[in-house]
Amino acid sequence: MPPFIRKLIGVMLPPLLAIALSFLVGAGFILAVGKDPLLIFGKFFSGSLGNFYGIGQVVFDATPLIFTGLSAALCFRAGLFNIGAEGQSVIGAFAMAWVGFTFSGLPAIVLLPACILAGIVGGGIWGAIPGVLKAKFGAHEVINTMMMNFIAAALVSYLVNHLYAMPATVHTPPIGNGGTLPRLGVFSDLFKGSPANLTILLALAACLFVNYLLWRTRFGYEVRTVGLNVSAARYAGIDVERKSIAVMAAAGGIAGLAGCNFVLGYKHYFELGFSENTGFIGIAVALLAENNPVGIIFSALLFGLLSYGGLTVNSLVPKELVNILQGLIILFVITFTKLFDRWLAGAWLPAATSREAANV
Repeated sequence: MPPFIRKLIGVMLPPLLAIALSFLVGAGFILAVGKDPLLIFGKFFSGSLGNFYGIGQVVFDATPLIFTGLSAALCFRAGLFNIGAEGQSVIGAFAMAWVGFTFSGLPAIVLLPACILAGIVGGGIWGAIPGVLKAKFGAHEVINTMMMNFIAAALVSYLVNHLYAMPATVHTPPIGNGGTLPRLGVFSDLFKGSPANLTILLALAACLFVNYLLWRTRFGYEVRTVGLNVSAARYAGIDVERKSIAVMAAAGGIAGLAGCNFVLGYKHYFELGFSENTGFIGIAVALLAENNPVGIIFSALLFGLLSYGGLTVNSLVPKELVNILQGLIILFVITFTKLFDRWLAGAWLPAATSREAANV
């Protein structure tokens, strides 16, 4: 078999098998609770993909996952583990909302870019702090980013509840009209009523940008080198500590954009609890896509499908079904990826064939 065919199979087949087996196990779970899997999955897919409103809901749920998935993937490429995208997205969302309602009188040409920039800066600062702690003091980024999540949640809770909340609510004042992003329903009646908005275009642009950054720039090459072998990177003259800070800051800035979907494109204010664990699910999105920025688009859409599809069958099966499917997908992806990596390396081939494969 030609090497490129083997590689293509090794990249595409593990996620597909993982998804198929996850739904198969999910069918067993549905049978265990006394329901018909064909009926449940039929409603699942017809309610989420059978009409444009459902498709819009899937796109809406997938959009913030693209940002948090990119954030996790960028750090993974540098050999870092960022589980702080949740806090970074919360800080970014609050920052863009604060700019939006504080300077609500500004024209759209100024206010909208200012809100987006505030989200990037807010998330970037929150991501850079663990990067600095790791680079300067050796503190592990997993612990740092985890703690920063709690600090972010507590900080915005205080700000919203005690300084900026609207009466009898847990959200800030609305942003100015100039800071909003229109919904897709404005451009087509097919998506009328759906919360999907132009943030999806910003998310797609972010995927292309990160893909270009990683594979077409010196910065990306150095980041990938650090991720593959820190010692080799140091020997090559790469400033590993500075790269770690830069990557964590960039990842935080990307995660900070996740708030655009809710704050700028949907509710037009910041609300406590809006993120619904998108930062943590973003890690799963990145793993499923094997840290490929373009693959993250499809991975996020799958998790968006699981999220909204789960709501369509929530009255028929326990809501935990979606959590089970998400967990199974990740477990199967990790397992099948390792198996296919062995296959690609020729570990399953006879000795002579394995040596030939190694020489390809």
